[in-house]
Amino acid sequence: MTHFADRLLKACVSKGSPVCVGLDPVLERLPDHIDSAVPADAIESFCLSVIDAVAEHVPAVKPQSACFERYGADGVAVYHRVVAHAKAAGLLVVGDAKRGDIGTSSAHYAVGLLGGDHGCDSLTVNGYLGGDGLEPFMQVAEQTGRGLFVLVRTSNPGGDAIQSLKLEDGRTVSEAVGDVVAALGARCVGESGYSNVGMVVGATKPQDAAQLRERYPQQVFLVPGFGAQGGGADDVRACFKPDGTGALITASRSVIYAYVDKPGDWTSRVADAAKQLRDEVAAILG
Repeated sequence: MTHFADRLLKACVSKGSPVCVGLDPVLERLPDHIDSAVPADAIESFCLSVIDAVAEHVPAVKPQSACFERYGADGVAVYHRVVAHAKAAGLLVVGDAKRGDIGTSSAHYAVGLLGGDHGCDSLTVNGYLGGDGLEPFMQVAEQTGRGLFVLVRTSNPGGDAIQSLKLEDGRTVSEAVGDVVAALGARCVGESGYSNVGMVVGATKPQDAAQLRERYPQQVFLVPGFGAQGGGADDVRACFKPDGTGALITASRSVIYAYVDKPGDWTSRVADAAKQLRDEVAAILG
């Protein structure tokens, strides 16, 4: 399999914008006509329809594992079928699981979510246990050509209490974690100049994002928080390099629930929202 970051950049060029639709299905928010008697079946029907609706407009989707895992074994099975459907539709899949543990446990997570034919193209992981917790994910990524997005500067307000703290050497905690990620990622840089190991950097932290962008030129940033979470054009612009590369902007609720209180076919409303997301981010990049 070819290098993830190289594939991602090519896919973004092909679709005209570096955007990703998050698949965060909530049973109570699904369209009325989807039978919710069996929750796992309902979220599967919803997600497959969303994938079909957005595939023309975006290069990637990001299924949130927690939304599936809450329904037990049936939900986990649906997650993997959703991943397979998205890949069959020509989309890159970022598995949003945020796993992270000591090395032995991380090895199981890595193979289960990133390895084999069932694995996603890239996986979000938690880097706050340090390099030995990330190493098993690195090994699977290197063996398969797949990617990682490591939590570095998150968009939630509570993250400030930890990630913004200053260390004795002047770095913030998020920069200390980022330095570990960048050092590991230097092992797998592709023809595009980007590593298979990227970073999660929230759209709601534009000042920090600008500093991290300059500090980590080889990392693709996965950028949550655009749209419903409050991130706007000026916020996400800081995550890109001057050439318009280096970030993948994600939106979930503003796209997958775009049909709420709107008449007509719900999948058409989702498709329209995906196209709007694509065009908005493309406009930011000029």
